[in-house]
Amino acid sequence: MNRPVTTLFMLMSVDGKISTGAADELDVDKDFPQITGLKEGLHQYYEIEQTTDLWSFNTGRVQAKLGVNTAQMPGKTPVSFVLLDNHHLSGHGVRYFCAKSKQFVLITTNKNHPAFSVGAENLHIILQEKLALADALAALKERFGCQRLTVQSGGTVNSLFLRAKLFDFVDIVIAPVLVGGKDTATLIDGQSLLSAGELSGLGVLQLIEASTLQDSYVRLRYQVIS
Repeated sequence: MNRPVTTLFMLMSVDGKISTGAADELDVDKDFPQITGLKEGLHQYYEIEQTTDLWSFNTGRVQAKLGVNTAQMPGKTPVSFVLLDNHHLSGHGVRYFCAKSKQFVLITTNKNHPAFSVGAENLHIILQEKLALADALAALKERFGCQRLTVQSGGTVNSLFLRAKLFDFVDIVIAPVLVGGKDTATLIDGQSLLSAGELSGLGVLQLIEASTLQDSYVRLRYQVIS
């Protein structure tokens, strides 16, 4: 395979929501720790997260929502971060990930992205004329030696991975909550399938492991078989 083995790893509600609402100020990382019945078992998700791959894929939009554009500079971690971003990260946000990452790879179609003005030895930019995730993943493996990649992005980008058949495994921690709302982000958003001829775009899964965690949390692990 000419790309890394990819795993979609996410925390979601029982009804598949990966946010607590449709507004940017609403976020599970900020809100779940404040809610009785959710905060007690939330630590399990973060403990599992610490065991995921040492290459992590996310988006600038998600990270900007979490405040990296104004956050204090973090300490160095052994994780290499890959971000897909065109305009959400500021120069400070780019420097934040340079400080945090072993290697930091930015995928963008914006030739004027602030990252081009940041000088850091561990910063690498994959500039594409049009977004091509498969090509970007191939570059991650060929140029940077990325063998395994954990994806923790938003529902829209997750849908691009799904439709392009770029997921190999799905690892989901389910929180005991129903969020609701048709405009609230789900695990897979993007364009809906509209005809039987498009059903080849489905991701068919085989269950590898189902674990009952504490405080009514559940972990489900699947292999993508088609």
